[in-house]
Amino acid sequence: MTTTHAMNTRRNERPATAADLAPLAFAGYAHFTAMQVRAGRVRGLDLHLQRLRHGSAELFGRALPDERVRSWLRAALADAPADLSLTATVYSPSGEFTVAAPGEEPELLVRTGPPATGPRGPLALAEVEHERFLPRVKHVGEPAKTYFLRRAAGQGYDDVAFTDRRGRLSEASIWNLAFWDGSCVVWPVAEMLGGVTMGIVRRQLERLGVPQRDREIRAADLPGLAGAAVMNSWTPGVAVHRIGTAHLPDAPDFLALLHRAYEAEPLVAL
Repeated sequence: MTTTHAMNTRRNERPATAADLAPLAFAGYAHFTAMQVRAGRVRGLDLHLQRLRHGSAELFGRALPDERVRSWLRAALADAPADLSLTATVYSPSGEFTVAAPGEEPELLVRTGPPATGPRGPLALAEVEHERFLPRVKHVGEPAKTYFLRRAAGQGYDDVAFTDRRGRLSEASIWNLAFWDGSCVVWPVAEMLGGVTMGIVRRQLERLGVPQRDREIRAADLPGLAGAAVMNSWTPGVAVHRIGTAHLPDAPDFLALLHRAYEAEPLVAL
């Protein structure tokens, strides 16, 4: 997919200035959601808004009203192409390493750029023990993800998958993991970020009558599975053919099922 859309950033309802952005370039106390906009609409809008509410409640003790968020997102799309990537970041004007000012409300930074569809795959993922801080919040300032990704690339892998201290697979660097046992979609059980795309796929698989189950998955369980994939805001499924030393079979029907479930989710206007 090609586009000439350049990056554009807005602070709340107006274009962001250099003065707005300078303090944020050196701060890391914020959370965000990322989405793909198609024909001016998005899938899973309710899940994105829920994510922003939850992250703000956790980090700031209060959240912006949904309608205000939607209004600022609409403003970012007003003169933009119909298809694009959008990241909405909620932050505290007081910054980090300080107590928030009394009554302070969070603010919203909206960045738009070219649309994305993710890598083709199949991917090989290094296996690394790592547990994210506040794993259920999609927060910024996570150097471990980039650190482990680059180390994995230096070892000949495409990306990295994380295990917790109990050896359970949780998630990948910027991806959720999904597995296939031949007849059922298997979701790993561990502390992790529940992705919006994952939420979309799960509820649409349920509507399609596709069996799903949650279970703890360790490296020793991988040879007994019939396929694996990663998903995020770019795509509902990229094949994974290796995690650590464990090889996983091709599962084209599984990948097609994940994409069919995602595409069953209606696009919603902001």
